[in-house]
Amino acid sequence: MTDPGTAATTPAARDHLALALDVDDLVLAMRLGRQLQPYFRVAKVGLELFSAVGPDAIGALTDLGYDVFLDLKLHDIPTTVEKTARVLGSLGASYLTLHAHGGVPMLRAGVTGLAEGAANAGLEAPMALAVTVLSSDADAPAHIVPKRVMVAAEAGCGGIVCSAPDLHDVHEYAPRLHRVVPGIRPAGADRNDQARTATPREALDAGADLLVIGRPVTLADDPVAAAQALLADLA
Repeated sequence: MTDPGTAATTPAARDHLALALDVDDLVLAMRLGRQLQPYFRVAKVGLELFSAVGPDAIGALTDLGYDVFLDLKLHDIPTTVEKTARVLGSLGASYLTLHAHGGVPMLRAGVTGLAEGAANAGLEAPMALAVTVLSSDADAPAHIVPKRVMVAAEAGCGGIVCSAPDLHDVHEYAPRLHRVVPGIRPAGADRNDQARTATPREALDAGADLLVIGRPVTLADDPVAAAQALLADLA
């Protein structure tokens, strides 16, 4: 295995990278987190890991120095989303996803809940990220993303989750939104179940603020070498 100390990181590039820890085992998540922390500023905790270990994942990864991206894609009636977001806002995460399909009232309730939960815990409120279309959805109608971008902006969300080809819609309709892009695959990498993909360089050049990268690194024979190659491509 490559020694993390054998290659210098590029701070500017690292700031744009989120490590997707899509596993159901906190021990494995922490092992990957320790190995890859020099290369990623953000760690993403999704449904799989959060369902397995709950808030412990947030605390453990925060202790390693990560900003935590809680990717739960909340989608329910506004009252339920607000109450859930109030709980999640108190846990110390830096980002939380909600599905834009829920509409303005639901997203606005989530933003309110996050602010209240964080304030009650003496923390800064996580950024609410509205998910436009899943990166595995190859058949979404063209009008959906612009509509959901505008919904997110109207609801007061801080950012948007969209594929790289949709970034022009964010720039056109809500340029203030923080742009988070999943489905990132290095050139030549397996797309797996992702239909809406881009290379890291393509996504950054198109205006992405944060790239979410998981399997091409975490499932590599040498995750550290894969992360180093990723950063070298962005240098």
